[in-house]
Amino acid sequence: QVQLVESGGGLVQAGGSLRLSCAASGRTIRGYTMGWFRQFPGKEREFVAAIYRGNGVAYHADSVKGRFTISKDNAKNTVDLQMNRLKPEDTAVYYCAADSTLILSSIREARHFDYWGQGTQVTVSS
Repeated sequence: QVQLVESGGGLVQAGGSLRLSCAASGRTIRGYTMGWFRQFPGKEREFVAAIYRGNGVAYHADSVKGRFTISKDNAKNTVDLQMNRLKPEDTAVYYCAADSTLILSSIREARHFDYWGQGTQVTVSS
């Protein structure tokens, strides 16, 4: 079992930055694919970014590419999401996710991640 706790959400003006952090406990995340998803009201969870366990490569959604960066620290058992040049349309609840068995082709699908944090609200004002 892996427990995930997100932090770092809040209110920021458009163009600003936030850094989300996800602290894992219970297991080392070294062998896990770690991801960030977001959810808009009334919508399904949407892929933001992930680091695949098999090759250590980071993948980002087109909508955030060049603005957001995911990073993983195996020693600290954390995964962060640096969000720059934020836009009002980035406003959502952001979730950290982990999974030890999913394959690369499933990395953008929330249903393939077994472990989830409670979410943290990010609000970007215009």
